[in-house]
Amino acid sequence: MNAPHWHLALNHLPVVGVFLVLALLAYALVCGRGELYGVCLGALVFLALATVPVFFTGRGADDAMMDIAEVDDKLVHIHEAAATVAFIGIGALGAVAVVVLWMGRKLSHISRGAAALVLVLTLVESFLMARAANLGGNIRHPEIRGGQPKTEEPAAKAEPK
Repeated sequence: MNAPHWHLALNHLPVVGVFLVLALLAYALVCGRGELYGVCLGALVFLALATVPVFFTGRGADDAMMDIAEVDDKLVHIHEAAATVAFIGIGALGAVAVVVLWMGRKLSHISRGAAALVLVLTLVESFLMARAANLGGNIRHPEIRGGQPKTEEPAAKAEPK
């Protein structure tokens, strides 16, 4: 397996994972299930760590994509920029999760306020991940780019005299 293959195989984990954690954390806050806060925080730490190989295989995939004539270099670079922002975001979110877990280690529970803060940060990261994923999909899937596909102009018809 090469870098693009690994990148495509691994990139779904952090993208889907952050949405699942968002849903679980929202459920925990709404239903008052404080025991789930730690699970969500641990999952965010895991996702932050799992994003490292995704990000670095993306660098190798970038190099491989530049050799393919049909690939628009601009789309690759736009995705790369969005992925960098999402990578920094998940790293920061993972760090916040570690701090909240560490602060809560001597308490009987993690505070609702800390969980709410993590929920807001996870919501922001969900948008960053979704944007990076969508831009990545645009590279090889013109059908999701949103414009009309280019069609060739019909041959000019001779007008009757």
